[in-house]
Formats: sequence, structure tokens, C-alpha cells
Amino acid sequence: MNRNMLRAIPTALCVLIAVSPIACKKREVAAPPVVVEPTALPMPTPAPAVTVTDVSLGKSLGADKKVAAAMDTFKPRDTIFAVVQTDGSAASSVINVKWIYQDGQVVKEDSRTIAVAGPAVTEFSIQKASGWPKGDYKVEIVVDGQPPTTKSFKVQ
Repeated sequence: MNRNMLRAIPTALCVLIAVSPIACKKREVAAPPVVVEPTALPMPTPAPAVTVTDVSLGKSLGADKKVAAAMDTFKPRDTIFAVVQTDGSAASSVINVKWIYQDGQVVKEDSRTIAVAGPAVTEFSIQKASGWPKGDYKVEIVVDGQPPTTKSFKVQ
């Protein structure tokens, strides 16, 4: 081989390498790894120990401490009883009662601490010697911070 040919071989190789797909291929950069943070699973809310099963309103109570006749309309001078029936078991459970007039005015608040093992009945009442203003009322019952149970009534 002559010298000119030997010099041409390295040049030809360089040209081939430069135009080959390997030389044109961009270097791939690996994506950073995806880090998945473990999420804390929400703790299940424990079932309330004592729950409201019923609320009855009436003008008088029977021997069983339940309303003698359930009603939702009263006269201004009536004593209004709210009987809260609960079920569950707790050494100490608090029942909060709020009596509310139609404009949102709180007429009376009351609470009782009870110890129960099974169904129970707790009574609350409101009265006003001069008579209640006519209109719409409601009573809200909350046991141990649970969402309220509401019962509406009227004074006519």
C-alpha cells in the first residue's frame, strides 16, 4: 500500500464515525428516580360509646320517664319536655341540650353526665311563667361532641 492510501484510511474512518447513527445519537440521561413518600393511613374513628336513638317532645312524662304523648306544637305557658333516648355503654357520657328560638337566640342550655350500660332515657325541660313567644323553636342534643340531633317544634 502506498503512503497516501494509509493516510486516507484514518480520515475515512473519522468520516464514517462522524456520520454513523451511533455518533448522532444523543446521550440519554436517566430520569431521577421517583420517590413515593409513604402516606399515613387515616386512623379509623372509633365508634361513639353512647349514641342518640330518639328524641321525643311532650307536655308531660309517664312513669317510665318518657313523654306521655309526643307532640311538636305547644302553648306559650306549657312546660316542654325533651326526652333523649340513648344506647351504648360508658362510665361517663355528657349530653348537652340547647333550646333555640327561631332567630337563633339560645333560650336555655343544659347538660347531664350519665353512666350507662345499654338503653337509657334522660329528660330535659323548659318553662317560662310569662309564656314563650309564639314561633318556631328547635332543641339540639349533642352527646360527647358528636354531631347534633335536632328536633323542631312550634309555640302557638
